[in-house]
Amino acid sequence: MKTLLIDMDSVICNLMSEWHKRYNEDYNDDLSVDKLLCWRSEDYVKAECGEKIYDYLDEPGLFLHLEPLPYAIDVLKRLCNHYDVLIVTSSRTYAYTEKELWVEKHLPFIGKRNLIFSHRKEMIRGDLLFDDAPHNLVAFNKTGRTAVAMSYEYNQQVDVPRVSNWLEFEKWLSTWK
Repeated sequence: MKTLLIDMDSVICNLMSEWHKRYNEDYNDDLSVDKLLCWRSEDYVKAECGEKIYDYLDEPGLFLHLEPLPYAIDVLKRLCNHYDVLIVTSSRTYAYTEKELWVEKHLPFIGKRNLIFSHRKEMIRGDLLFDDAPHNLVAFNKTGRTAVAMSYEYNQQVDVPRVSNWLEFEKWLSTWK
């Protein structure tokens, strides 16, 4: 059985909307994921914020209340019938516990035993990585395995197969050898 490695943030759950909402409220701005043309969020915020944009990722509660992306849970349920599915995500401070609780709540059929925290996803054994971060996609692709991008403006420069949503990913998998 093939193993799928699936990222959480901006692939299974909608991190960007909540993260940017908090920043926008504090800085009276209108940041959105569509405005990010590269991975460096600090390049798209007001100067007085700069790298403090990442501090929001350390706020307790942020990861607990993220909404699943459309069809993510339904498609993941179906994929578990045909693949070994592992959630592979990186984390900061409070997010370890919150991400584990999120998986227990929204993905009990996968469960926290199949949740791996790693900043080096290319080191995890699996046949395919479904991710959004350019550096993860590039590193995994260099191993000769398949990387698929959840397509966003900030990862357009990475030359891997890409999909815009979970239904497209499921359809793409049906043709994957």
